[in-house]
Amino acid sequence: MQASKIARAWFGATALVVIAGLAAQIPVSAGTEGGTFQTPAGRVANLLAFFTIDSNILVGIGGLLLALGVAGRSTLFGVLRLTGLVGITVTGVVFQVALADLYELHGWAVFADTMLHKVSPLMCVAGWLLFGPRGQLSWRVLSWSLLYPLGWLAVTLVRGAFIGFYPYPFVDPGINGYGGVAFNCVLIGVLFTGLAAAAVGFDRTFSRRDDTDDYLAPDPAEGVERIRDAGTY
Repeated sequence: MQASKIARAWFGATALVVIAGLAAQIPVSAGTEGGTFQTPAGRVANLLAFFTIDSNILVGIGGLLLALGVAGRSTLFGVLRLTGLVGITVTGVVFQVALADLYELHGWAVFADTMLHKVSPLMCVAGWLLFGPRGQLSWRVLSWSLLYPLGWLAVTLVRGAFIGFYPYPFVDPGINGYGGVAFNCVLIGVLFTGLAAAAVGFDRTFSRRDDTDDYLAPDPAEGVERIRDAGTY
């Protein structure tokens, strides 16, 4: 029970980090004039074009559901958990390797950057390693999780071709050419898939079928299976 309380507190704190980072980033983006988007509303809406923001939102939702004890053990939540975990890990790695020195930030932008690019990835990965939940990942879950980076990439390239905006230099054909963009996307795709496969392998290695995490809401389908196994209908 004590471990459950600690786990929920950690997941809740992770969600709060995401909320704090987004709360700081929204007014910063709204007040940053110039560029492709001329209105505050347009600049705020454009935040959803950033892989960082999307990954943090997934992490925040997953952490909040776990903290409230309503996550369940469904495949859908497994996909959400794995997608957020790998997405935020890729965010942290790519930011530190390719993006950290591109911008000079001040004030609340520094706070938002720290929350969304550093604290959130560290807390999400540490929380998953320490508390799981275990037994929810599979190769099927991995295959569904790949829709996230593929969908983000497709929308980014098609949208960028129409409006001329690309959220990151490495996906901008005007900077790298389409060959360079393709190469960069393959590298990130390999990184995403490799991390997801490592997470699934870790989960399958360090979990047993009869393990339960008491901060997870039970899956109704599991209850039905237990009743059938007991011969009661």
